[in-house]
Amino acid sequence: MEVKIGVQYAPRELVVESSQTPAEIEQIVTDAIANEGTLSLTDEKGRRIIVPVSKVAYVEIAEASPRAVGFTAR
Repeated sequence: MEVKIGVQYAPRELVVESSQTPAEIEQIVTDAIANEGTLSLTDEKGRRIIVPVSKVAYVEIAEASPRAVGFTAR
């Protein structure tokens, strides 16, 4: 799954490739917001991303799209 996290006052969004299901990610986000703590996700390589919930602008959950390679990629 590809998870995009918009962070307030940051020029770019955080993009995380996760092996978790959309339902699991949604539950993690919902719990973090309810507890007013931190949003913590782990990517496919085992790296952990932690963002204070007070700074989260949005969270987008989508299927990971295959990356195009080569000169004909658009």
